[in-house]
Amino acid sequence: MKKLLLLNGPNINLLGKREPDVYGSDTLQTIESIVSKAAGENGFEVDCFQSNHEGELIDQLHEADGKYFGVIFNPAAYTHTSIALHDAIKAIDVPVIEVHISNIYQREVFRHQSMTAPACIGQISGFGIQGYLLAVLAFVNQKES
Repeated sequence: MKKLLLLNGPNINLLGKREPDVYGSDTLQTIESIVSKAAGENGFEVDCFQSNHEGELIDQLHEADGKYFGVIFNPAAYTHTSIALHDAIKAIDVPVIEVHISNIYQREVFRHQSMTAPACIGQISGFGIQGYLLAVLAFVNQKES
């Protein structure tokens, strides 16, 4: 069975409590559950990891190389600041799709720049938690082609 890594960055553990007007009321556990279910229905197994620490996210990316078919990654606020995460994504042979719950281009100007997206195969932004499911489908379609 092929494996996906669902990787979430800082403050995603507070979903459901944190700015529900921006991020909705779903929790990280809900996201992990729906991603695992959708992936499982399509022949994938999912490992989930969330951290508020940049280095731990980098370590997970390094360890993903050769282990996963793909990575679904919401770098959260590190999206806009982390050259180190950009470099970690570029350093591995596993495709990464960047996902954001909110439309980062409709928010504060400092959120309009993604440091990590140029290293990814694509970015999904603004579809709520459905963006994670779109990323699963993208990997399913890659598997089948």
